[in-house]
Amino acid sequence: MDFDVVVIGSGPGGYVAAIRCGQLGLKTAIIEKYNTLGGTCLNVGCIPSKALLDSSEHFYNAAHTFATHGIDLTGLQVNLGQMIKRKNEVVKQTTDGIKFLMRKNKVTEFYGVGSFVDKNTIRIATTGGEPQQITAKNVIIATGSKPASLPGITLDKKRIITSTEALNLPEVPKHMIVIGAGVIGAELGSVYGRIGAKVSFVEYAATMIPTMDGAMGKELQRVLKKMGADFYFNHKVTGVENKGNEVTVTAENSKGGTMTLTGDYCLVAIGRKPYTEGLNLEAAGIQKDDRGRIPVNEHLETATPGIYAIGDVVRGAMLAHKAEEEGVFAAETIAGQKPHVNYLLIPNVVYTWPEVAAVGYTEEELKSRSIAYKTGSFPFKASGRARASMDTDGLIKVLADQQTDEILGVHMIGPRAADMIAEAVVAMEFRASAEDIGRISHAHPTYTESFKEAALAATENRALHI
Repeated sequence: MDFDVVVIGSGPGGYVAAIRCGQLGLKTAIIEKYNTLGGTCLNVGCIPSKALLDSSEHFYNAAHTFATHGIDLTGLQVNLGQMIKRKNEVVKQTTDGIKFLMRKNKVTEFYGVGSFVDKNTIRIATTGGEPQQITAKNVIIATGSKPASLPGITLDKKRIITSTEALNLPEVPKHMIVIGAGVIGAELGSVYGRIGAKVSFVEYAATMIPTMDGAMGKELQRVLKKMGADFYFNHKVTGVENKGNEVTVTAENSKGGTMTLTGDYCLVAIGRKPYTEGLNLEAAGIQKDDRGRIPVNEHLETATPGIYAIGDVVRGAMLAHKAEEEGVFAAETIAGQKPHVNYLLIPNVVYTWPEVAAVGYTEEELKSRSIAYKTGSFPFKASGRARASMDTDGLIKVLADQQTDEILGVHMIGPRAADMIAEAVVAMEFRASAEDIGRISHAHPTYTESFKEAALAATENRALHI
């Protein structure tokens, strides 16, 4: 069984690469170690977490804002089992859709652990069956990532859990201690905070979502604090212990002081690490770097010609849509085309409520690069649309070049920011200026008017509604 391309891994990077290879007329196969396609994102990541985020958001609004809207409820309660059941249904619908797309694009599916015999031969080991071998002219490694942990912490997956187990808890925690206040911690912490759990964040850095613009982290912390969350920044976790029905977390602050928190669940959400176990990369002449990633050149090709790597196993942000772009890039490169990916303009999103979204440089990055810039911002409390929907938390911030007015970064925390950021991406792809956005008509009343206002604020402080 000889193929033009074999893709190892069926997450967003892998399955999109396979689809694009099929569209380009390449004989393509995809290998998935589990019995469903979609990888972490569709099965235990992006899709199920967003399903729970939406469900918990509905409950929170029913409990806290419906009465103001004139909707009176009595006997409101959380049915966590039904929330998780609906989440599972969403996952199944989505993974079934990927299976349909494989067949539509004539991609051959194999289920089992794929590993290199040599650079052109892949062994597929299945549970309870005989292993088989296939050959390929080209291989795309898209095996993704898995949750990272800390030294000395035992993840028992019952009380001391990762994001995977957090999607299927048997009860609403009384007190969830979240180690890490980045994207994953913020999202899953807010899920359980909305439906009644006490949530405490323990974070090594000085702010929430520390890789994003500082203003976003401060505003997100302010919003979650209103929900009752506690924050312990500049704290290094020194131990986590399961004591049966409770968990203790010990940490040390930057001044040498110590503290102990007690809860019934501890979510370890300190990020993810590349997953390459079992690939037998050495047989294909591939070595990993000191962070476990697969080194690639500007064409996403490894040190072995004909073998490419994409997504979480290579450098860059661990984002599903970044992996998708790289999947298309690798497929088109194999087909002889000359694609490109602008890594600066890959947006980043946190699906809390309000949502956080960003593209381009942060203010901190511009300062560190000594780039002269100007800034404009607009708060959602000044937006008529936001007042109508009771979504007045947050702001939009635009960073533009001091001399040319070209937009260098857009950062927003507010309602539907995950969708609104697309306008900023398009503008920056075409190297728009802040004044360009300020002169474009935006429908009224909409949330996106706030982007126009922030752009006007960056253009000689010309915002109209503040």
